[in-house]
Amino acid sequence: MIERGSGVAVWRQIEESLAADIAGGVLQAGQQLPTELQLAARFSVNRHTIRRAVATLVERGLLRVEQGRGTFVQDNAIDYAISKRTRFSQNMARQNLSADVDILNSDTVPANAELAELLQVAVGDALFRIQVLSKAEGRVVDYATMFFPAARLPGLPDAYRRHRSVTRALQDCGVPDYTRRSTRVTARLPDAETVDYLGIPKNRPVLRVKSLNVDAEGRPVQYGVTSFNGDLVQLVMEQE
Repeated sequence: MIERGSGVAVWRQIEESLAADIAGGVLQAGQQLPTELQLAARFSVNRHTIRRAVATLVERGLLRVEQGRGTFVQDNAIDYAISKRTRFSQNMARQNLSADVDILNSDTVPANAELAELLQVAVGDALFRIQVLSKAEGRVVDYATMFFPAARLPGLPDAYRRHRSVTRALQDCGVPDYTRRSTRVTARLPDAETVDYLGIPKNRPVLRVKSLNVDAEGRPVQYGVTSFNGDLVQLVMEQE
């Protein structure tokens, strides 16, 4: 039901109603969306309002437009495997999806008490911080901030810029392999920065994953905080 005067724009209410239909299976993956006229009649609004709601759902990756055919519900969410050896590129390759990474920021920060304990360094020690957007088929699937112990991994930022891969950057720094020691997953509302990067409404929860990776000797080499677009990604816990 559309509530006029509620303080929430009508087009936004329609967007969320259609998103709920998709999430609940009323509109299924691959199904064609009703026409603008049909949706306008359903919600008792004009076609411009429908067009704005649908455009936002396309931006969120829930709908796709096929020229000459119409608008369709996007295929099922991307399965993102969380395992002992979680690798973004491998996760995408398993589903025949193109993968890309945009580097937003790379700098050096002092370790606070929490990061010092996680990465087994002293408070105030230098950490490399790298913030990235990961994409599949051109769609942003996550926004991540990664921390690395600088003294242990000199040259890592340059290696990451060359490869856009944690695995290959660590290999360049003398870490041939690494595994996941811990993974913590929560659902939470995004902050303003995450809303901007993922292109989602501020009231849309994200899947937040905190992970710690270690080398073959059990020494921490990376700690990351990743916010996944829950509209596009479903996390799959795998055992090896």
